[in-house]
Amino acid sequence: MTHSSGNFAQALALAAKNIGVKAYIVMPSNAPQVKKNAVKAYGGIITECEPTLEARETTAQKIQQEKGATFVHPFNDFNVILGNASAGKELLEKHPDLDYIIAPVGGGGLISGTALSAQVFGNNCKVIGAEPQNVDDAYRSLKSGKIETNITTNTIADGLKTTLGDITFAIISNYVEKIITVTEEEIIAAMQLLWERMKIVVEPSSAVTLAAVLKSKKEFENKKVGLILSGGNVDLKHLPF
Repeated sequence: MTHSSGNFAQALALAAKNIGVKAYIVMPSNAPQVKKNAVKAYGGIITECEPTLEARETTAQKIQQEKGATFVHPFNDFNVILGNASAGKELLEKHPDLDYIIAPVGGGGLISGTALSAQVFGNNCKVIGAEPQNVDDAYRSLKSGKIETNITTNTIADGLKTTLGDITFAIISNYVEKIITVTEEEIIAAMQLLWERMKIVVEPSSAVTLAAVLKSKKEFENKKVGLILSGGNVDLKHLPF
């Protein structure tokens, strides 16, 4: 079992289905319906909760005790980080001369794995995070040297609302160059560009990486940059553009 706004929930539900076990998923009530539908399609058993990290954790603990389920953390887990690292590894296998890889930052599992892959498989490849300005806890955490939280979770990038864990914060602090924050308008513009020009269906949480490049064109000029686009779960009836 796990708690997740949708992407990890789908992965765990599918993995559980493939090995023939039940997957109990705690999802915030405001998670996109398209993500809930996908979890259900993979056989996941959803329990909804208030859209706060505290509610997610307490609800998950209750179900874990009731069902005797094994809890798998959506990001603050070495095996999950190792799985996430495969994206960066495959990217560097195809393009070993990248100067930068940019990954989205929510709980930090994906960017932690990406940073470790860059250390092992890259050739002086730097990893930069992209984060919504409205939930810039990771950006502030790197500045302050301790895990920061968010007062509000008001962002279109629903997959990036979670704060860092102790494991992901330690990896990010050591191996991530910096984090670029982007506005809601910049996220939507990047998402639209990916849909219209590249014909790639991405959700806002994925579009933050392109938004970061577009915002910092001078910094990446004449550099080889790899972007990780991490999800395409979009409610087609409620597109932001």
